[in-house]
Amino acid sequence: MLTRLEEIRHEITGERLPLIEFARKLRHDATEPEALLWACLRNRRMNKRKFRRQHPVAPYGLDFYCADLKLSIELDGGQHNTAEGKQRDKARDAFLRSQGIETLRFANDELMRHTDGVMNMIWHRTTFIQQNSPSSKTGSPP
Repeated sequence: MLTRLEEIRHEITGERLPLIEFARKLRHDATEPEALLWACLRNRRMNKRKFRRQHPVAPYGLDFYCADLKLSIELDGGQHNTAEGKQRDKARDAFLRSQGIETLRFANDELMRHTDGVMNMIWHRTTFIQQNSPSSKTGSPP
C-alpha cells in the first residue's frame, strides 16, 4: 500500500518534484485533520507562535513547524501503524532530533475525536519549550 506522499509523487507524471513544489501540493490537498489543526495553529493562534504548514527540511516535509521553538507537529494516518511506517517514522524522528527539532505526533483520529486535548498538549509543550529555551534564561525575547 502506498503512503499518501507516494501516491501524490506518482500522480505527478512519475517524476519527483523538488521538495518545495511538493510541499505546495500537499498544502493544497490537505486532509480534514490537517485543515482542522492548521485552523488552530495559523496566525499565531497557538501561544503566539508562528507555525508553517508542510515546511521542507530536506529530505522531509514537516506537517507543521514552529522555527522559533524548533518544534514539528506530525499528523499520522493509518500507514504509520504498519511496521514499515513505524520504522520510517523512527528514522525520520532521529534525523530531526539530530537537527535539533523536536517532534510531536498525533494520530488523525485522535485529533478529530479529542481536539481540545491535543491542542492542550501542544499548548503545554510550546509553553515548556519557551520557558526552558536558552534565550528565556538570558532575558532576551524568544
